[in-house]
Amino acid sequence: MFDDLAGQRTGRRIQILRERKGLSRPTLAGLVGMSSSWLKDVERGRLLPPRLPTLVKLAEALGVGDVALLAGTDMNIGDTASIPMASFARIPHEAIPAIRDAIRDPLLTVPPADGPLDIAPLTDRVANAWRLWHGSTTHRTDVGRILPGLIQDARIAERVAEPEQRREVNAVLSDVYALTQHEIVWASEPELIWVVADRSVSAAHNADRPVTLAGAAWTLAIVQRSMGDLDGAVQLVTDAAALLRPRLDDGSVQLQAMYGALHLHAATTSARAGREGEALWHLDEGDRTAKRLPKGYHHPWTQFGTSNVAVHSVSVGADLSKSATARDRAQQIDPDTIPSRERRARLMVETARSYHQKRDYSAALDWLERAYPVCNDSVHYSPQARQMVSDAVDCGGPMIDRRSRTFAQLLELPV
Repeated sequence: MFDDLAGQRTGRRIQILRERKGLSRPTLAGLVGMSSSWLKDVERGRLLPPRLPTLVKLAEALGVGDVALLAGTDMNIGDTASIPMASFARIPHEAIPAIRDAIRDPLLTVPPADGPLDIAPLTDRVANAWRLWHGSTTHRTDVGRILPGLIQDARIAERVAEPEQRREVNAVLSDVYALTQHEIVWASEPELIWVVADRSVSAAHNADRPVTLAGAAWTLAIVQRSMGDLDGAVQLVTDAAALLRPRLDDGSVQLQAMYGALHLHAATTSARAGREGEALWHLDEGDRTAKRLPKGYHHPWTQFGTSNVAVHSVSVGADLSKSATARDRAQQIDPDTIPSRERRARLMVETARSYHQKRDYSAALDWLERAYPVCNDSVHYSPQARQMVSDAVDCGGPMIDRRSRTFAQLLELPV
């Protein structure tokens, strides 16, 4: 049945399967949240092959049980590789039910505040939660324990705040939702993820602060990107950056860092869409912004700074399938200059991906094993890392068979 897919590029395979199913190009593009012109460019090979999350969406819309059937000769995943749709189920986490309850709680009865609300303790709790996210080896687990209470208290504070306090409280609430989005991505149902991102934007509007609104846009764009809407994500962060640009000269360091973080987001998203020129322009703009910041500065939650620009440059290289470039860039980075454990581990996962693209499963496994003690959760809850480990088990050969299976069991993957 699939003989006509042999030897075909990814785009051509998608076109064949789409036509076999009787779907028009606009229909299939709409099902995965993309434009018809994007799909046309993919099918004709004018863009790089879609990345794994988008391939999964395409496979689902096309009724294909194995994502590998869409991966053509331009993706180098191996002739016998199998990527079953079942492997992309949510990665469960014990914190999600309590977080879901805290978000859904209607808060119908909230006692009035006894005098003006003291916002400072709540602000400190949010700042400490972000530090825990970037400083813990098990950041999802540790933040997951405190997040339900933080969500509820921030929502109550917004309800009881005096009118003159509402903007400040909503800015804090928007940050809480940004942290929540980080916690639940890949672990909860898409509906909950969208609710959280939407509430972050709503709170940011109520805060009426450009930097808060830009931060909420950054959060929403992460959701759009994870769901496959690359064009929408780039447009959103570009618009948010334009909102901040006139304020750069006299704006706070945090505002400047948010502007840079938006461009790094646009760089990686453009790279995933196969638009190399746009990706490199945004990466350069991020680099220029980082060099204007105080030495050693990193944004409290986006972690924007010079080291984060370097990490994103590795990601961009990997996303553009320039594995050698990604590896060269990674070799120029001293991990100790990255204050965030989560970002340090991400650098190692991205380096692993540059080896995985060349089917060097042993080297990819080496880097994932290095990343795990730096930040367990950055590996355990990364779909890309889990797929690389699965591929090492399936394709790595006898030399790394025991290691790869042991590591897969550590990540609770079926082997």
